[in-house]
Amino acid sequence: MTQRLNYAEAAPQAMQLLFKQEAHITKQFKEHEKLTIGILHLIKLRASQINHCGYCVDMHNKEALAHGESIERLTSLVTWRDMPCYTEQERAALLWCEALTNGESIDDALYQQVLQHFDEQSLVELTVAINAINSWNRIGKSFKPTVGSYQVSS
Repeated sequence: MTQRLNYAEAAPQAMQLLFKQEAHITKQFKEHEKLTIGILHLIKLRASQINHCGYCVDMHNKEALAHGESIERLTSLVTWRDMPCYTEQERAALLWCEALTNGESIDDALYQQVLQHFDEQSLVELTVAINAINSWNRIGKSFKPTVGSYQVSS
């Protein structure tokens, strides 16, 4: 796959908004007691799988591994409902992620199920993070950055 254009160079101000949002998301997942970096990695990877964004799948696998995530949990993510290696809170986040990513209707039952594992602020932050990765996936799918080129910064 050949990169179509360098989106960061083509529209730097627009991309800075997304990078600023990403910094906010990371900070929230590090500081809020109901959110974890592990959950952030899982939702980013799962949304990227659903959206078939090769660049983002590669990136989020690498980032999750660098932060100590296990290969078993990463390779099992596509079948997370059938795997015992995820916590109930992670399952709720993945359920929310899949519903939002797939454009499903969020009924009261789903909302209440997820809200059992997150307070109101963390549910909003989780939703913003899911929306952000979906946005990044669409950028990746549109402009095709080179898959495999991402390197985790230290």
